[in-house]
Amino acid sequence: MGSPSTRSTSLPRLSLMAAFDCIVVGSGHAGSCAALSAIQAGCKNVLMVDKCPAEWVGGNGYFTAGAHRMAHKGLEDILPLVQNAPPNAAARIEMSPYTREEFVADIMRLGGGKSNPAMVDAVVNNSRQVVGWLAEYVGVPFTLSFNRQAYEVDGKQKFWGGLVISVQDGGKGLIAAHQQALKKAGVSIWFDAPALSLVVKDGAITGIIVRKDGQDLELKAPSVILAAGGFEANMNLRTKHLGTGWERARVRGTPYNTGDGFDLAKAIGAKFTGDWGGCHSTAWDANAPVGAGERELTNQFTKSGYPLGIMINSKGDRFVDEGEDYRNYTYAKFGRAILQQPGGYAFQIWDSKMISNLRKEEYGDGIVEKIFADDIDQLAAKLTDKGLDDKEGMVATIRTFNEAVQRHRAEFPEMHWDPAVKDGLSTQSATLRLPLPKSNWAVTIDEAPFMAVKVACGITFTFGGLCIDPETAGVISEATGKVIKGLYCTGEMVGGLFYTNYPGGSGLTAGAVFGYKAGREAGQRAIELES
Repeated sequence: MGSPSTRSTSLPRLSLMAAFDCIVVGSGHAGSCAALSAIQAGCKNVLMVDKCPAEWVGGNGYFTAGAHRMAHKGLEDILPLVQNAPPNAAARIEMSPYTREEFVADIMRLGGGKSNPAMVDAVVNNSRQVVGWLAEYVGVPFTLSFNRQAYEVDGKQKFWGGLVISVQDGGKGLIAAHQQALKKAGVSIWFDAPALSLVVKDGAITGIIVRKDGQDLELKAPSVILAAGGFEANMNLRTKHLGTGWERARVRGTPYNTGDGFDLAKAIGAKFTGDWGGCHSTAWDANAPVGAGERELTNQFTKSGYPLGIMINSKGDRFVDEGEDYRNYTYAKFGRAILQQPGGYAFQIWDSKMISNLRKEEYGDGIVEKIFADDIDQLAAKLTDKGLDDKEGMVATIRTFNEAVQRHRAEFPEMHWDPAVKDGLSTQSATLRLPLPKSNWAVTIDEAPFMAVKVACGITFTFGGLCIDPETAGVISEATGKVIKGLYCTGEMVGGLFYTNYPGGSGLTAGAVFGYKAGREAGQRAIELES
């Protein structure tokens, strides 16, 4: 949304006296949840505005895999939500409950204990209810995430890492469901319509100024919900808040999340909070576009197969513990680790034992450039054309890695590889311990053919944002410490929830939870003002 400081004063301003009950800024998943919740709660006239053109509808939600993390009681609790449950599901699926306590612990653990406990509780405690609302009221086509969160073990699909559902056709399916529901609910959407400033009277929101068709329009509304995304697509703000080097990050999603929504809130004294130096970033195809995601391939540029192999930098050195935890607890921070390597890129490497286990949607033919070789020396030679500076270093790294894996196997012959649990197969034994371990799923890289792909850092969203009341999603005033009446926030603009890292699937859930709360409050406010 355009900054208030850059709004032209020469254009005529029209005051539209026909008031809206609620205006939502942003057309993504969180904003859509807010608009639909507002309608359900009693708003009769809801407008959604977005500075993007119609073909970019959906914000970052469009570029996701659609995964929603929630507390649940196990398979029987999940089956009513999904559309792809196989016959005799209980006999073919192994799925442990994911308790409220586990969900809370995961967010707090990955955030180093810095996350606001009330914010975490708000997301976790409402997660199952809101996902159910998405399935029933919105019509989101949820599916069991077999392709991303389960491995076949002993004839059963075994789910791991607490995350079990996604959406049919990923983010595309998620936003398509929202668009259909918004149309049915009668929500109006204006594209190419940047929000310029909020209108406040006596400490309460009374409307918003939007530029539409070359004119500045003052739209009256007692409630405005900010869902305009973070600043990840703004190179200058990335460098300012995240640090030098972040100008090289590839934008995974929409190019329209440039932090303008924060300008709206700052201009009226909103309070900011959270990890402004942190973000969700991941291993991303090094050949992907730099400034925006690609709307056809969307999340397929993700390269999350590193737990099955190793990652090396241009010097031939490993730089992360690829088996430190389940993938969905590490991918959101490993993008930063890649960015910090020389040149801001790395190589993922596997042998023939693991290639078939890589996700086809991420590593299929035509999706990514794959470099094959019949031996490690040949692979290293080929990678010199792709940016590897020390091929001897790479060969030595893999040989030492293999030796460490073999010694651990010899010391613990009873252990076996199992990608659905943290199996303990490691590089650390009594006779050889690598300075940087691989703590789980450590398997030798010694069977041809060998394969490598080049990866860079893809930035998804930033963690710093507005301070909100976790029960109402109302934006807090910096001066008073109280909620600014009529102003709400959801999605990536919310601060205080994630620090440094986050559990996969939590972002969409948080956006839905606070969007639902914001819409509910806007509906109640509309009813109160009408009576």
